[in-house]
Amino acid sequence: MAPVSSRPLVALIAAAAVGLTLSSCGKSGAAASGGSTAQTQVAYLSASSANTWLASSKKAMDTVAAANHIKLTEFDAQFKPGEQSKQIQDILASGKYKGIVIASVDGAGIIPDLQNAISQKLQVAILNQIVGTKLDTPDPQFPGPAVSVLAPPLTSGKRMGELALRACQGVSPCRVVYFYGIKGAPIDTALKQGFDSVVSRNPAIKVVAEAEGKYLGPDTALKATQDVLQKTPDFDVVVGADQSIQGAQLALQDAGKAGKVKLIGLGGSTPAIAGIKSGAWFGDVFGAPRTEGRLAMEALVKALKDGTVTGGVDADTTLPDDALVTKANVDKFTPQWAG
Repeated sequence: MAPVSSRPLVALIAAAAVGLTLSSCGKSGAAASGGSTAQTQVAYLSASSANTWLASSKKAMDTVAAANHIKLTEFDAQFKPGEQSKQIQDILASGKYKGIVIASVDGAGIIPDLQNAISQKLQVAILNQIVGTKLDTPDPQFPGPAVSVLAPPLTSGKRMGELALRACQGVSPCRVVYFYGIKGAPIDTALKQGFDSVVSRNPAIKVVAEAEGKYLGPDTALKATQDVLQKTPDFDVVVGADQSIQGAQLALQDAGKAGKVKLIGLGGSTPAIAGIKSGAWFGDVFGAPRTEGRLAMEALVKALKDGTVTGGVDADTTLPDDALVTKANVDKFTPQWAG
């Protein structure tokens, strides 16, 4: 799984960051004799290793880590609240890690654990998920993190709303099925708030059903859409994360409704871009998980080397047309993840 207040990315993270070495950090760096080197250990706390967006970010982080003699070890929270708190305790108890990259499950709830890590001299990078209560900024929301790289979910939700306004133009009533990823999760609460704040400008738009896709591929959303069709067979638009929209598309095809419902995704995945090009999808809010992962790891490398604090970075600020993808501009976008 949007721009607000970030400084320009070029000023924030120089391209040379990828080539930085960690010779001044702990055990890393080449020995004077030219012998073997010890890798710097960094822990990556993933919200879910099965999530294809985060998998794309991880590949980019691995590339930067390898270029800077870092061993990146992944911890999988499997979207379980509280799991990352236990993982941080284990990481600190091991005594071997110099840094943490976290895609948080718990939002503001993980702050005390991260503060504890920072107090023990670990550098912290926040990736993709808000850690705090402000939903409209990529900036760190407590002292200490080296960087926070994410698209503010409130803004991403507003972008989904803007596409829904376009899809519903001239349709009254315009009946919408809204897919949460995980209802109640901080990111999903923010996405829905942003969406609602925009579509409220058109009183013809009515959310007639809600469902959950779980961010784990199309199968869950396929079943959820089938359930929606049983109870609410008539609707005009489906909105949700790309994984959910893939499942919804399959269910609509099975029900003989392909092409009769407009599909709006969030993520800019390969299926989304292909669907928009073919006309099967109406639009998508583009996302850049590979860019997010690269920027987070580059900033962490700088922090490990000399304590540099990069601050908040919204990767979407570099995207064309406010990251809103439609058939008219789809050729401007190249997907960064498989969906």
